[in-house]
Amino acid sequence: MSDEALRAQVRDLLHRNMISGTRDGFTYHFTKPSPDTYPFQFFWDTCFHVFTLTALGEVDMAKKHMRSLFQMQQPDGFVGHMSYWKRLWPGRVTDLLQLRPKEVLQLYKPHMSALVQPPLAAQAVIRIYEADKDLAFVKEMLPKLKQLFRWLSKNRDFEGEGLLSIISPFESGMDWKASYDPVLGYDRGKAGPLLFWKVLQVDTFNFLKNYNLPAIYKGNKFIVKDVGFNTIYAQNLRAMSALCKLAGDATAARFDDQAARTEQSIMHYMFDKKDAAFYDLYGHHFQKLKVRTGTIFFPVVLKNVPKGICQCVLERHLLSRDGFNVDFPIPSLAVDEPAFNPHESLYIWRGPTWVVFNWFMQEHLLEKNYTEEAAMLLQSVKQLIRRSGFREYYHPLTGAGYGAEDFTWSGLVVDMIKRQNECERGSCS
Repeated sequence: MSDEALRAQVRDLLHRNMISGTRDGFTYHFTKPSPDTYPFQFFWDTCFHVFTLTALGEVDMAKKHMRSLFQMQQPDGFVGHMSYWKRLWPGRVTDLLQLRPKEVLQLYKPHMSALVQPPLAAQAVIRIYEADKDLAFVKEMLPKLKQLFRWLSKNRDFEGEGLLSIISPFESGMDWKASYDPVLGYDRGKAGPLLFWKVLQVDTFNFLKNYNLPAIYKGNKFIVKDVGFNTIYAQNLRAMSALCKLAGDATAARFDDQAARTEQSIMHYMFDKKDAAFYDLYGHHFQKLKVRTGTIFFPVVLKNVPKGICQCVLERHLLSRDGFNVDFPIPSLAVDEPAFNPHESLYIWRGPTWVVFNWFMQEHLLEKNYTEEAAMLLQSVKQLIRRSGFREYYHPLTGAGYGAEDFTWSGLVVDMIKRQNECERGSCS
């Protein structure tokens, strides 16, 4: 399959999954991650769709997606990780518990979940600006973004250290991530029904607390500082600074200061020198969760992480693939972890390969002149799609496709192709 044919397939995939309309005064336009399994507008999925759409040259469509994402933003800046538009009833019991109790009584009208997801929105707006230099769109979105990041800083940086906490496993976007097992009191390695009930108890606790964040923090049921979430937060604080500078907004320096603080805290609290890894943290005292998931090397992309540490982490875990040595990288969990399961399961992110990890790391590898390694990640994704189609996740050893079909995240391959081509032409960002 040629790159052009792959682009055509991704364009068709996104358009087949696209939904638009109006309801109760709202205008929405989004792409479902998959036709049936994930029919709602998800926060970071929408941002992924922006990267894919702009790589395809469909910039106006990308703008519609971002406007839709912020349609129901609350006055305090909050934006939920799921927006229910046309189909108003949640699909799973866990989705229902991720609403505030009063919203359960209002399922007849558009509403959002009470949870958040990794805040990729500033980078998404930057990408749109890079595509068409529409400063008016930046100025339209910037106030909304500023409100969102103000909410995150005020409500999820509980200790004032620049690190955001998630209150449910579903907030990281990496449901059932194995590093959360110790927090949940699950010690059986491979996932089973007991793990489901442990997670359900967390969401029930949050629901019964009416998503009152001080009360949830005090209860300390699930207070986790996820490496992936906080890396993306730091990246997007930098992106916020860049957007402010474009718009002539005087608060650019404040976002740079926040980003530096977050990066310093990631280094101080999350980095483990002996293991050359960045670990998720749990609780009020920042306890390391020493499980080697696919995010242990994410912070190497950050500005203030020393070059020597970046090289050490990359070479130990990604390039030599210590625990990540598979035919189709990057697995979501090291193969020698007790919880590793590469097969299809309800309990995802515990072994299979997701395209998003390759997409995330490819850009950094290109920037640091690891061009062959970046190309390897791209070729792996192409092979997975050719072999198994656009699937939610893949077996890291065989390439078999699992989970949702016609899954849009795999469409990020077109952005990876665009990056690789630009780099080969000598214009790496």
